[in-house]
Amino acid sequence: MLKDFSKEKFDIIIQGGQSNSDGTGHGYVSNPYYPDGRVWHLNQDFTISIAQERVIGNQIRSDLSLEFARRYIGDDLLAKDRKLLIIRAAVGGTGFSDNRWGLKDDLYLQMIEMIKTAINLNNENKLVAFLWHQGETDAGNGVDFDTHYKNLSTLVQTVRDEFKQSNLPFIAGDFVQQWKQNNIEICTPIIEAIRAVCELVRYSAFVETNGLKSNFEEYGAEADGNEDEIHFSRAAIYELGDRYYSAYRGIV
Repeated sequence: MLKDFSKEKFDIIIQGGQSNSDGTGHGYVSNPYYPDGRVWHLNQDFTISIAQERVIGNQIRSDLSLEFARRYIGDDLLAKDRKLLIIRAAVGGTGFSDNRWGLKDDLYLQMIEMIKTAINLNNENKLVAFLWHQGETDAGNGVDFDTHYKNLSTLVQTVRDEFKQSNLPFIAGDFVQQWKQNNIEICTPIIEAIRAVCELVRYSAFVETNGLKSNFEEYGAEADGNEDEIHFSRAAIYELGDRYYSAYRGIV
């Protein structure tokens, strides 16, 4: 029998952006996330499933929202009669510059429909956080500061306006430092734009990523020789989720 989610009351977390939000970190962690009956995913096919790390091939892949959720529950922010619903809207390799996240683009529109679906499940459902990690694609496409600032600030404001929640906390973060330093010229305008949005748009925070290793730094080249320095390792993703949560507490 299908579970009737209309009987559940959810705190809703939006998870948007590209691959470092979607989750590509792999490797060992000392305290892995275990599925919790209080934490659920709304997937892009609009199904709802228990929140858990993905298995791709022979690797467990994690994302920042799971550690965020664990901290949220651990700090007793989730009322006893409520559950968490994470909207899994992030898609790897996407940006504003390739027409995926603009206000008329497919991923933005899909995210809006996912949020509406989540809210409409129960009239006591509420948005609590908007977690965002994106910009590598736009850096690679040579986007300048002004363009990225306008795109991102418009996205944040439009989501808040659409759901009449002007104080919805928005958190975004820096890139993997290894990849950023190796591509500093193209990364600087994007990171500075993200930082400016988080500084100038109210109820927002920017998360630093110093000390967080890439998959390549942590584990070396993949079996196919790919030196994955653009993605946070699984251990780094856990720490990133922790930092996002700390930033969230600083807002609320």
